[in-house]
Amino acid sequence: MSKLSAPHFTNEDAAREYLEKLRWPNGPVCPHCGVVDKAYATKRPGKYRCAEKECRKDFTVKVGTVFEDSKIPLHKWLLAAYLLCSSKKGMSSHQLHRTLEVTYKTAWFMTHRIRETMKTGMFSPMGGSGKVVEADETFIGRKDGAKKQRGYAHKRPVLSLVERGGQVRSFHVDGTSTDDVMPILKANIAKETALMTDEAGQYCYADQHFASHGFTRHSAGEYVRGKIHSNTIEGYFSIFKRGMKGIYQHCGEKHLHRYLAEFDFRYNTRTLLGFDDTGRADAVLAGIEGKRLTYRRINRAQAYA
Repeated sequence: MSKLSAPHFTNEDAAREYLEKLRWPNGPVCPHCGVVDKAYATKRPGKYRCAEKECRKDFTVKVGTVFEDSKIPLHKWLLAAYLLCSSKKGMSSHQLHRTLEVTYKTAWFMTHRIRETMKTGMFSPMGGSGKVVEADETFIGRKDGAKKQRGYAHKRPVLSLVERGGQVRSFHVDGTSTDDVMPILKANIAKETALMTDEAGQYCYADQHFASHGFTRHSAGEYVRGKIHSNTIEGYFSIFKRGMKGIYQHCGEKHLHRYLAEFDFRYNTRTLLGFDDTGRADAVLAGIEGKRLTYRRINRAQAYA
C-alpha cells in the first residue's frame, strides 16, 4: 500500500489524531497556560478544555501552530508536508495545487508556511576539534530591481557552510566580501575546526580564526588536493540549483531565505543521517509551533513557484 494512502493523508479525524500523538506524546498541552495532561475532551471532536481553574479555555491541536485558523483540511496539510519533504528537489505550488485539489494561491501559501516550520534556528557552532567545515558561495536569480550586467553584481549571493558528514547552513547575504562572509563564519563555526574553501580573497585570513584553512585553486584547475576540497558544498549547491531552476523557476528575493531553509532541511534530514520520508515529514510537524504566517495578499511578481 502506498504511503500516500495512509489514513492521516485522507481522513480528517485520522489526521487530527496523528498530529495529537506527535505533538502531545504525554497528553494534551494547553497552549494558553502550558499545563500538560489536565484537559478533557468536549463534545466536539478534537476540542479540549483546560481543567485548570485559572484557565478553563478551549483549544485544539492546531492552536498556536502554522495550522491555526486555517480552513484547509488538516489531512491536506499533512499530505502537503509529506510531499514537500519527500521530493529531493522540492515540489512546485502548481503541482501541489493539482495534487491536493486546492487553488494555486492556497498551495503557494501552504508551501511557505511549511517552509517556515523547516527553519531550525540552530545557534550551536558547527564543526569542532577534528571536524571539517566547507564554505562557499553561489548566486541564484537576479536582485530585485537590478539590471542584467556582466559578472555577479546583479545576482543574489548565497553563502553555505557544510560540515562533512553533518549538516548545512545557508544564508542569503548582501555580498561576498570579507566583511559579508567572515562574521558569519566566525559566528557559526567552532574555532577548533579545519576550514576548507576555494582560493577566493574573502577567505585569505581565515587561518587566523580557525585551526587550519585549506583551499584549492579552481582558477588553476585544482579541485582536490588530498583531503582539501570543497566538493561536499558543491554537491549541495548542485541539488539546490537544480531545484530552484528546474522546479521553482522563479523566487522573490524576500522569500529566498525560506527556500534556503527548505533545501537545508532536506539535506539535514537525509537518509545518511537516519531519516526516511516519514521521519522527515514528522520532523517538519515537530516544528509547527509558534511559526504562523498571515499573508493577506500574494504578489505573483515576487513568487511564481
